[in-house]
Amino acid sequence: ATVLTQAMCYAGMKNVTSGANPVGIRRGIDKATEVAVEALKKMSHDVKTKDDIEQIASISAANPEVGKLIADAMEKVGHDGVITIEDSRGVDTSVDVVEGMSFDRGYMSQYMVTDNDKMEADLDNPYILITDKKISNIQDILPLLQSVVQEGRALLIIADDITGEALPTLVLNKIRGTFNVVAV
Repeated sequence: ATVLTQAMCYAGMKNVTSGANPVGIRRGIDKATEVAVEALKKMSHDVKTKDDIEQIASISAANPEVGKLIADAMEKVGHDGVITIEDSRGVDTSVDVVEGMSFDRGYMSQYMVTDNDKMEADLDNPYILITDKKISNIQDILPLLQSVVQEGRALLIIADDITGEALPTLVLNKIRGTFNVVAV
């Protein structure tokens, strides 16, 4: 598609430079695009089976083994799942299925870990606060924190950033055992 678009633009610019009407060229490109899209729709078919996915993935990757792994991964995660491909430090190609949610970054303070040996923060049935704002003033979330303490449940905060006095206050309350909180 990119090569075709580049060729159409190059030919269009060449014709405009030669004195052709740019509006006419644009209309011609639009009509040609409609015809091409309709032709592609007629040639296309839905990918319904694991074998279809494996065939397409094998051709795309130029590797039948990778195609099979991709088909297996897509079958495991389903239509609503997400597949992330990462470079490996080893020579093996593998699939790891992670259930739940994954973050690109970790907890904001090492004091928020619940397992010091693994350096992991695990929460059971927490309240979850998701915001695209920066939390710098603890007063902004104080009513929520009071509710969390009353309920005796953990809190997971997913925020753009936690700065100022907010982060040290959360860490101090976590250390004192007032409530269990993890901020990412």
